[in-house]
Amino acid sequence: MSKQFGAESTTDEVLAGVDLRGKRILVTGVSAGLGTETARALAAHGAEVVGAARDLDKARAATQEVRAQAKAAGGGLELIELDLASLADVRAAADALVADGRTFDLVIANAGVMACPKSFTKDGFEMQFGTNHLGHFVFVNRIVSLFKPGSRLVNLSSAGHRYSDVNLDDPNFEHTEYTEFGAYGRSKTANILFAVEFDRRHKAAGIRATAVHPGGIQTELGRHLAPGALEQMLERINAERPAGAPPFKFKSIPQGAATTVWAGVVAPAEEVGGLYCEDCHVAELVDGASLMSRGVRPYALDPAHAKALWAKSEEMVGEKF
Repeated sequence: MSKQFGAESTTDEVLAGVDLRGKRILVTGVSAGLGTETARALAAHGAEVVGAARDLDKARAATQEVRAQAKAAGGGLELIELDLASLADVRAAADALVADGRTFDLVIANAGVMACPKSFTKDGFEMQFGTNHLGHFVFVNRIVSLFKPGSRLVNLSSAGHRYSDVNLDDPNFEHTEYTEFGAYGRSKTANILFAVEFDRRHKAAGIRATAVHPGGIQTELGRHLAPGALEQMLERINAERPAGAPPFKFKSIPQGAATTVWAGVVAPAEEVGGLYCEDCHVAELVDGASLMSRGVRPYALDPAHAKALWAKSEEMVGEKF
């Protein structure tokens, strides 16, 4: 690649000189944070963006600037309702898109929840696994006929995948002690494994998938954290940093969304397909790394593990893809 980007690159820097007019892109979770910025950056370069959100009123308010920049660049923004914690809602939203028939060049599975108290989706799934993984699993697979040859899927994962592997024997914590970040880690590992198996299934048709870690960012995603939890996490992260390394600092939201747009429209598809990206590059395999060090755990990219998660997900949602 001619240009090199890194941890401090922003969406506008990554997309400098990129013309997305004529491209149609779907982004879930556009009512705040990374989703809003991702939609803005893509629309500002001419893309027709379909933004999905559970709360359309909130999404309309959050995307006013997206619309303004889209209009100036020849792009557009359309909003659709999508509650990932309800499979009935997921299927209705997907079926409406399929009936409409317009295709996509890129689908970004951005929406999610983090570290919430133990709770369940409308279908009885543990909330984080059900929302972050199963909701997107059904939604994306239901609209797969709309993926153009040459299109991509980008799943938002996290360094949080290092908290825990998926547990295919007890996905709903019926027999396992529930911890907020243990459940989050399972869901973020699932996001990577879903991309691995989706990529394997569709790359022969020219459709690729990748997973990305946006970096440490302060957004609404942290709304469930208990008072003082963020400060304790930062203390732990800095204690684990190598001697002499500068203290950890959060990325801005435009820096956080940069890896998403890089993996979606800038990086060569064959270099990111089936892999995990961070800081606008493909991450290295690491084992036993601390939470905020770079790299991806081997279990998150294991092809057999990805196939097993796919089969378990089909069993849980009662639908084969």
